[in-house]
Amino acid sequence: MAEIIPAIIAKNFDELHEKIKKVENFVDWVQIDVMDGKFVPNSTWNNPAELKELSRQTGVNLEAHLMIEKPWDYIEKWIESGVKRIVVHYESFIGDFEKMDNVLGIIKKSGIEIAVAINPKTPWESIKKWVNRSDVIFMMTVEPGFGGQVFMENVLDKIRDFKKNFPEKIVEVDGGINLETAGKAIGAGADILAVGNFIYQYPEGAGKAIEAIKNSIANF
Repeated sequence: MAEIIPAIIAKNFDELHEKIKKVENFVDWVQIDVMDGKFVPNSTWNNPAELKELSRQTGVNLEAHLMIEKPWDYIEKWIESGVKRIVVHYESFIGDFEKMDNVLGIIKKSGIEIAVAINPKTPWESIKKWVNRSDVIFMMTVEPGFGGQVFMENVLDKIRDFKKNFPEKIVEVDGGINLETAGKAIGAGADILAVGNFIYQYPEGAGKAIEAIKNSIANF
């Protein structure tokens, strides 16, 4: 069965910590959305130094989704934060792909997992040269920046085509996942679902929301 990863948008460390506590008994991974207000039109908590102690205490693996400009200026700090996977956007490096090669090399050397992300309008072929250097290929199913957006179904064809070419490569999707769209994403070939608003706004609580998503994809 596909893996469910709660995706957290937090304005400060206390909110981040509280949202992790709500889900850590139900999942193996949690995604932290990091936005700088430049690469995307939103800003969030963004202080990897604060994460060091929490990453040792929590029972889940942390995935940092870096929606930021110039990730090469901050990558060492995120490596030191204790996260287990770092997601970098292809679009952050447009104009200087040598820096992308360098950043992926730094992450790989650290032993942390690498995920390369692409926005909905970016063809998967744009990252073909980096596929085999990545542990996870991360496909946005909304424009990055805000939670609660509508799932973009045109990305499903991109997932299917990518999987035809790289059937063994793990694909994570992020954006607009709910009881209806989860099955569509898994049916197209997704292996991991990053789920934000649905989990944290579910009336019966985060644990029940995760259970509901798992039930919705049980037959895939």
